[in-house]
Amino acid sequence: MEPRRSLGWPILLGVVLIGSILALGVGWVLVSIAAALGSKNAAFYWAILAVGVALLVLVLVGVIVYLFLTVKAIALSQRQSNFIDSVTHELKSPLASLKLSLQTLTRRQVPPEQQADFHRIMLEDVERLDTLIDHLLDAAKTLQRRGRLADYATPLDPVLRHACEAVIARYGVPPERIRLGGVPLGQSHEAVAGGAPEGLERLKVRGRPADLEIVFRNLIDNAVKYSLPDTRVEIEAERLANGTVAVRVADNGPGIPPQERAAVFRRFVRLGSELERSTPGTGLGLYLVKSIVATLRGKVLVKGRGTQPGTVMEVQLPGVT
Repeated sequence: MEPRRSLGWPILLGVVLIGSILALGVGWVLVSIAAALGSKNAAFYWAILAVGVALLVLVLVGVIVYLFLTVKAIALSQRQSNFIDSVTHELKSPLASLKLSLQTLTRRQVPPEQQADFHRIMLEDVERLDTLIDHLLDAAKTLQRRGRLADYATPLDPVLRHACEAVIARYGVPPERIRLGGVPLGQSHEAVAGGAPEGLERLKVRGRPADLEIVFRNLIDNAVKYSLPDTRVEIEAERLANGTVAVRVADNGPGIPPQERAAVFRRFVRLGSELERSTPGTGLGLYLVKSIVATLRGKVLVKGRGTQPGTVMEVQLPGVT
């Protein structure tokens, strides 16, 4: 594997170059001013000084821009390398498992109950590959749609329920571990004391149902994935005073450090070392969330849970009355 390029050397080199240019420039300006004050042809020296200062500023701006682009390119290269590592792992693991299961089934007789286990494992591997491909396709579609605002009034409740059901089917989490509007999934609001949460079924937001499902499926998927095995996910929605609808997805996972909360929305970013983590992923989920929400003129916030472990992801979208 190609070693990761460090950001330290480009930054250090850029700082040294900028400092050198400033030192030489200041020294040259001081010498030129002294020469101009002591010369009979001062106008000529002042003209040369003005041209030199303009060129110096131009060179300095060029060095700063070059440093910025270099750091940005190396950071993107690191994220792309991280993405390749994760996708390679996500492709190789289920393929190796499928190969082993098929070889076992074809080379020897397997009791019916073990055959059922092998078929279940192979189906899970196929689902994992299908999810990865869907993720990559979603990313491509999001990039193509950037800047377009879908003019739809979409009920929020069915979108959230469908996203929850998809995540439950993928991870096999008991429905009662996910609470929607204070009610365990799978139970009717009427069956719970206190009835339905006020207005949840009536909340509508601006956006295509398919785009909204990508947003909330990724958020709920992350909440479940990073809080296994003792998953506790709570999803709440409310209309704010300015008419915006806020949806909060809270989990009981390890949480995201405050200094890294902005970075998780970048493309290909995953916290930690790709070769040491145990949770699958490509680093595209939250990037999709951020991109789609921005297209819908909303915003995404990352919050902690105070003294409790976990993360709260809050999506604010334009509401429809």
